[in-house]
Amino acid sequence: MNLSDSQTGQAVPSVPRRVSAMEAVLAHLRRAIEQGEYAVGDKLPSEAELCRRLEVSRPVLREALRALQTMGLTASRTGKGTFVISNGPVEDPTFGDYTASDLLEVRRHIEIPVAGYAAVRRTAEDLDHLSHLLERMERETDTTAWVAMDTLFHLTIAQAARNPVFRKVIEEIRDALARQSAFLNELGGRREQANREHRAIVEALSDGSEPDATAAMSHHLQRVETTLTSIVRPGSEAGRATGDMQSPMEGQQE
Repeated sequence: MNLSDSQTGQAVPSVPRRVSAMEAVLAHLRRAIEQGEYAVGDKLPSEAELCRRLEVSRPVLREALRALQTMGLTASRTGKGTFVISNGPVEDPTFGDYTASDLLEVRRHIEIPVAGYAAVRRTAEDLDHLSHLLERMERETDTTAWVAMDTLFHLTIAQAARNPVFRKVIEEIRDALARQSAFLNELGGRREQANREHRAIVEALSDGSEPDATAAMSHHLQRVETTLTSIVRPGSEAGRATGDMQSPMEGQQE
């Protein structure tokens, strides 16, 4: 079975997103677990064996295994391997110390009003910093580098709100935000859409419009939630709303 070549999803009204090799591997392993090919308590084959079977590189496989752990389907035991701990369905992925639902709840209550405060309290220096950061993000093609700038972008908005408590809260969840951002970019192709949403936020801050800034941040967080839902529950309404992407393994034969 060769999953090393990415393929294009089913045609949709918008331009379809190419499915990466990692997504194809993840979809294959997730389906195998959810359909009972690997039962709870079973140890997955070794990395070397999975790479051989699926004809992918070890870095690609490891990214897929990390995603399985984030979804709560497997756990890695040092020196022993990767074991199945749940057969799904995935409801609430965990990013570091926090679940996705906890992060989203806090972000709605913190980052939306923070954007409003930043719109009326930001300085010219804040706007200059955000604009330059956004320009770098729009040019960046490396996911790791983009994710680092993504978390910095949200920290900078908290700083512009001129309340140190807000920044402390974002600092506390910074690692989880980075993990979530990487997850959404690797599996949801969020980068370009997020750049557009970030630009709308910066434009609202530049205009000094509190209503526009809170609306732009609210939209951004709603899209994060929608993409996350489309990944963990692909058959849901949110999944259909984002385009009913074809299963990465559809058409593949073992």
